[in-house]
Amino acid sequence: MQRFLFATGIENSYPVIQGPDGKPLRVDEMEKTGHYRHWREDLGLVRDLGIDALRYGPPWYRVHLGPGRYDWEFTDQAMAEIRRLGIVPIVDLCHFGVPDWLGNFQNPEFPRFLAEYARAFAERFPWVELYTPVNEIYVTAKLSARLGMWNERGESDLTFVTAVKHLVRANILATEAILAVQPKARFIQSESSEYYHPSGPDAIERARHLNELRFLALDLTYGNDVRGRTYEYLMDNGMTREEYHFLLDHSVRARCIMGNDYYAVNEHVAYPDGRVDMCEMFGYYVITKQYYDRYRLPVMHTETNNRDEGGKEKDARVWLEKQWSNLIRLKADGVPILGFTWYGLIDQVDWDSSLSKNDGKVNRYGLFDLERRIRPVGKTYRDLIRVWRSQVDNDFICLG
Repeated sequence: MQRFLFATGIENSYPVIQGPDGKPLRVDEMEKTGHYRHWREDLGLVRDLGIDALRYGPPWYRVHLGPGRYDWEFTDQAMAEIRRLGIVPIVDLCHFGVPDWLGNFQNPEFPRFLAEYARAFAERFPWVELYTPVNEIYVTAKLSARLGMWNERGESDLTFVTAVKHLVRANILATEAILAVQPKARFIQSESSEYYHPSGPDAIERARHLNELRFLALDLTYGNDVRGRTYEYLMDNGMTREEYHFLLDHSVRARCIMGNDYYAVNEHVAYPDGRVDMCEMFGYYVITKQYYDRYRLPVMHTETNNRDEGGKEKDARVWLEKQWSNLIRLKADGVPILGFTWYGLIDQVDWDSSLSKNDGKVNRYGLFDLERRIRPVGKTYRDLIRVWRSQVDNDFICLG
């Protein structure tokens, strides 16, 4: 990365949920938002706003047809256009789902085959240097294996820990596979930045446990030895000493940029009876500073958008300005910030239910609507990039 990156993303989640008939149903945001039909126009819109980088993930489940078998047709076209337009891709390899033939995140074979796919991708597109091998490991495991919403729909600590250890192992093996092909690669581990506030003195212990779990994916990815009680939790729920030490011994932090995602729903109030409510108290600055103090890695702001579903466009613009101001303050206080992201380019569909329902409800979070008409927040982001471009290139710490 030679310059500060203003970024956006094409929302590419593809988990499997339970359909209304009780059968598994794949929900693909690229399909729901029309990206497969409008991909060339969408990539042009990125360039038109003056955006540098695009978080982009061709759908793994459609590309990887089986061991050693791939369908690259759509990916070849999209990646060629990204390169032609001079957009910097941050390639997202696994985004909340796996190919049907791999089942779900409880499958111990999943890490090996993600690494196979990662190597094949890097060999096919050797000019790509920025990757997110696994998007939001903590969220993936929580919604798939603890809250029972996606994929395996697990609801236990055992399924949660199993998903986490497989996701982190997959992330590490994919990183190593890419580096074997592209030694210049850097890895932006987009991860949800969370915090749990205790509702009262009787919830302090529960909040403490949840606040340790929010770090778990990055601790294991970066080889950070967890605290004793968290280690006991892992051992009690299916992780072996050998698995734990594999993750410690294969830390990939030297090639990593810590990606922090922040939404208003990332802060929670924890109750002693197990309930959790959403809130917004600290904000991006405080929580990202906690993550930076823990890992001391360069930071990229990798996701945010307007939390309002009422269609009040002013709220989106105010939210954008608030997140940008938090980022500027972090930089002034010595945190190395490499980029900022409004996620995503186009309105989303059904994220109000965390994709657990297939209702077709449009969520007005994009820089453009589903008709590809620019929203007021899109104009504000375009102007913000224009006004701040020379300042951030001169003052922000970027990596060569």
